[in-house]
Amino acid sequence: MIIFSYISAALWLFLPGGAANAVPVLASKLPGLRNWQTPLDGGKSFRGRRLLGDNKTLRGVLAGVLTGAIVAGLQHAIGTTAHLPALSLHTALIVGALMGLGALLGDAVESFFKRQRDVRPGSGWFPFDQIDYIIGGLLLSYPLVHPSWQVLVSVIGAWFGIHLVTVYICYLLGIRDHPI
Repeated sequence: MIIFSYISAALWLFLPGGAANAVPVLASKLPGLRNWQTPLDGGKSFRGRRLLGDNKTLRGVLAGVLTGAIVAGLQHAIGTTAHLPALSLHTALIVGALMGLGALLGDAVESFFKRQRDVRPGSGWFPFDQIDYIIGGLLLSYPLVHPSWQVLVSVIGAWFGIHLVTVYICYLLGIRDHPI
């Protein structure tokens, strides 16, 4: 029962970061946003390789930050669990935005290392593809939210697993080229 409690707290705590990590792909499909493709790296290179590549865009970061804040606001309206602090709406919105920004910055840092190691865009880089956004989201939101180490471990384990399952489902649906 205690394990279930930590896992549910982990799922709830990192929901803004998990949603923010997923939304850039959706934002790229929306009319009106589809053509806004400003790359985060401004097209710059390092050692003859793009810093981040064309798939990391300002549109994606802004959509992720906004999504993180919205999800955290909805969570605030619903309530919290025993292992998480009660936050004011203002603080919850900031935490959600930071978690979303951190998730996307974590993904961007991992993308930088993928480019430098000649891993092509869109291909998997296990286990870094599964943990980059989690670590980034937790680091940026940590100044305002200090979950127990059990919840932190549960966040990493639960969201690592969720990422593997969702990527595999996308592979089965033909949305992704690789299962991991």
